[in-house]
Amino acid sequence: MTTRQLDFDACYLAVSARDSRFDGRFYTAVTTTGIYCRPICPARTPARGNVRFYRHAAAAEAAGFRPCRRCRPELSPGDPGWDVRADLVGRALRLIDDGVADESGVAGLARRLHVTERHLHRLFATELGTGPLAVARTRRLLLAKQLLTETTLPITDVAFAAGFGSVRQFNAAMKESYGFAPGELRRTNGPMHEKGAPVALTTGLTLRLGHREPYDAQSVLRFLAARAIPSVEAVCLSGDDVTAYTRAVPGGSITLRPAAGHVRLTVRTTETHLLSRLVARCRRLLDLDADPGAVREILGSTSLAPLVAARPGLRVPGAYDGFEVAVRAVVGQQISVAGARTLLGRIAARAGVPAVSDRSADENGHPDAAVTGQVPLLFPTADRLAAADLDGLGLTTRRVATIRALAEAVSSGAIDLDGAGDPADTTAGLLEIPGIGPWTAGYIALRALRDPDAWPEGDLVLRRTMERLGIAEGEAERWRPWRAYAALHLWSHASDNPDTTPRGRDK
Repeated sequence: MTTRQLDFDACYLAVSARDSRFDGRFYTAVTTTGIYCRPICPARTPARGNVRFYRHAAAAEAAGFRPCRRCRPELSPGDPGWDVRADLVGRALRLIDDGVADESGVAGLARRLHVTERHLHRLFATELGTGPLAVARTRRLLLAKQLLTETTLPITDVAFAAGFGSVRQFNAAMKESYGFAPGELRRTNGPMHEKGAPVALTTGLTLRLGHREPYDAQSVLRFLAARAIPSVEAVCLSGDDVTAYTRAVPGGSITLRPAAGHVRLTVRTTETHLLSRLVARCRRLLDLDADPGAVREILGSTSLAPLVAARPGLRVPGAYDGFEVAVRAVVGQQISVAGARTLLGRIAARAGVPAVSDRSADENGHPDAAVTGQVPLLFPTADRLAAADLDGLGLTTRRVATIRALAEAVSSGAIDLDGAGDPADTTAGLLEIPGIGPWTAGYIALRALRDPDAWPEGDLVLRRTMERLGIAEGEAERWRPWRAYAALHLWSHASDNPDTTPRGRDK
């Protein structure tokens, strides 16, 4: 299958076999029913003459098809091709998932990407068969469908949580695209609930986040747990396993728990209009849209084969916030993971802001402990950190200067770490900041920029692990375009034999 045109025979074979490897890569529309499905739909395979294949759900909906209530396209993992692509359309799709089109329209989306609306429309029509506005609209509708089906959130709140500007707009969009009103879907497919019952902030709402198998949830969660910033992130442990990862978000917190075939996301926030953004960022944080088969095909034929066989579902931990990861990388230069965590906790205590505003405080003026728990603080934004006094926290003068320069570059828009910038250009911009070298830039590219081929050059743990395994440095060239996953395999192997050597060597 090419990017611009799907191979009909290959798609039909995948649908006939209900091949889960193709879930999220394309959608099957049936002309006799007007329904579009995932390749894994358990329904009877339609006749060849009655099907059409579309690369994106938005293209199927633009052609007049409605999502299947049985296989639920809203639960499909994202297309791994777009997840790793650094081209304009790939970056635009990430920004749409982050809610940019909802907040600023297609014009604002084009501005973030530094292109004209016309050029952006032309690329989307060529690659996806529909425009960016249709993609954003479908994303809103599918999220709303999931909320109506899986939660008891009142319909009015569903409309705004999904990104619609009004309940009237939401109702009209549902009837036009799906042929039924939101209330009808909830009555026939929604959870048992008391009509109109509010969802308590302390209880939250829970959604399923799908992924491809195999998925090594514990490797990702342990990576995040080891680096959890006090008051910003917290984890629950059962023996060596991480049962829950929680972090502060605007208006409250989110919690991620591994489950059979999916990850459960529980959201407790007063800012429900940010739900779409929270879902997208959690997917990137846990690398849920990756294709483990494609990674295994390359790395499994190299000297890393034993490591890949031992952890076939290993993923690259991403970033909830790109700037936060960049600061982590700078602080973590030449010190241990535990040491970096301590310093980052001090930075958050000095410059962070409460996750829950005074409006949600109790009668004594304290944030609702049931919502914030151990994560009452948001990590400081670039604006706040650029102006913050970081003296007396244990950071060197040079490190403080680097953090401030990084914060100023991100605050001014010179560097974009949340998806709009070209990874090569962004990395080049990072290397111009005094104190950021190849290791730091590589680590930021690996986690924040989601570059699957990023390689933290100079990482001493990687070097020593390769030496122990008898792998020459030049072997890394054979790991392209998945060197980021190779780095995770080596780091995971090293964790079995702890090494106190600091990771980076940038000065």
